[in-house]
Amino acid sequence: SCKYLPASAPPDMETVAASTSLPDPAGEFDRNVPRICGVCGDRATGFHFNAMTCEGCKGFFRRSMKRKAMFTCPFNGDCKITKDNRRHCQACRLKRCVDIGMMKEFILTDEEVQRKREMIMKRKEEEALKESLKPKLSEEQQKVIDILLEAHHKTYDPTYSDFTKFRPPVRGKSSSRVAARSSSMLTQDFSSEDSTDVFGSDAFSAFPESVEPQMFSNLVLSEENDESSSMNIEFSHLSMLPHLADLVSYSIQKVIGFAKMIPGFRDLTAEDQIALLKSSAIEVIMLRSNQSFILEDMSWTCGSTDFKYRVSDVTQAGHSMDLLEPLVKFQVGLKKLNLHEEEHVLLMAICILSPDRPGVQDTSLVESIQDRLSDILQTYIRCRHPPPGSRLLYAKMIQKLADLRSLNEEHSKQYRCLSFQPEHSMQLTPLVLEVFGNEIS
Repeated sequence: SCKYLPASAPPDMETVAASTSLPDPAGEFDRNVPRICGVCGDRATGFHFNAMTCEGCKGFFRRSMKRKAMFTCPFNGDCKITKDNRRHCQACRLKRCVDIGMMKEFILTDEEVQRKREMIMKRKEEEALKESLKPKLSEEQQKVIDILLEAHHKTYDPTYSDFTKFRPPVRGKSSSRVAARSSSMLTQDFSSEDSTDVFGSDAFSAFPESVEPQMFSNLVLSEENDESSSMNIEFSHLSMLPHLADLVSYSIQKVIGFAKMIPGFRDLTAEDQIALLKSSAIEVIMLRSNQSFILEDMSWTCGSTDFKYRVSDVTQAGHSMDLLEPLVKFQVGLKKLNLHEEEHVLLMAICILSPDRPGVQDTSLVESIQDRLSDILQTYIRCRHPPPGSRLLYAKMIQKLADLRSLNEEHSKQYRCLSFQPEHSMQLTPLVLEVFGNEIS
């Protein structure tokens, strides 16, 4: 009878050799039905040398073929092979192997087995290397993302319940004087402060870190075009101005609350914090408002129909169509990026921490904070945003920040233009006047 291979043989050699057997035909076997070895009835582990067998019969057939063993049945040559007696008659066991279709042509030589083992090892090493080189979010990076998400949730109320506190929206041709008569809790709150000190360092550090939203503020931000084109707007009909002015004012507060929670922001001097906020507020409001922007009807929908804002509503706050078209185009483009909430909050933080804003003194510190946020965003996209959505996503997001700069400039011009007209500037809040009152070079 045939002797087994010495115990010193590599234990996984048979396993490796088994991989030369035919693959399990897809769909032929139900994964939940137990597979049975065609030789002895034991639990099968797959197709080996062209037949479904257990590990034991796979090894037996391989050794027998390699040794060219000749077995003789001590009985009648028709032994029934079972899991328990399979060692008793090697002749009938081998005959059974051949009968169910096992073929020696599928057996590899020792050299082939060795080569195959080396290939498998190489592949495993390559995969391990690939895995090790793959970017991973560090604990510290994940912590920054968690802080930003929490900051956003604390400063953005998706129910928009505070919108009822604004001077109510007045649509249509009604006189702006009617709207002006409606009182606003928010405006009353602001008017109790000295407007010149709204952004002063004392008042600034005491800004409420309340938990609310701000969506459509971006629209409010543009009030009308500069010089000639602004003359085309019928200013006496700016019935939506009081409501949208309150909305923008409220939104600026929320942006301040969000900014103060960005890791590293409070390390800046009060002067630099104020410079960054004054120049980025309108851009962050535009980014935030994308959350309520609906592609189907191109509106900002903030809860009830009262707070559903269309382009026509915004023109009644002094915005020209020249400005609204690029704004809506921006919102559509941003919406179509399908950003994860993590990417959305990182983009807002990167927008605020821009070292090239006018009036910033410690540009290197601002730049180092922004670089850190940019690294986290790029790593997040590579690790967590599946293709095809992740393709060139970082570049597209940075392009959106560039688009915001030109929108900011135009909207600020419109606000300044409004603020020069007493009948309209009185509809604005001290905070809005403070943010847009100065020239942004």
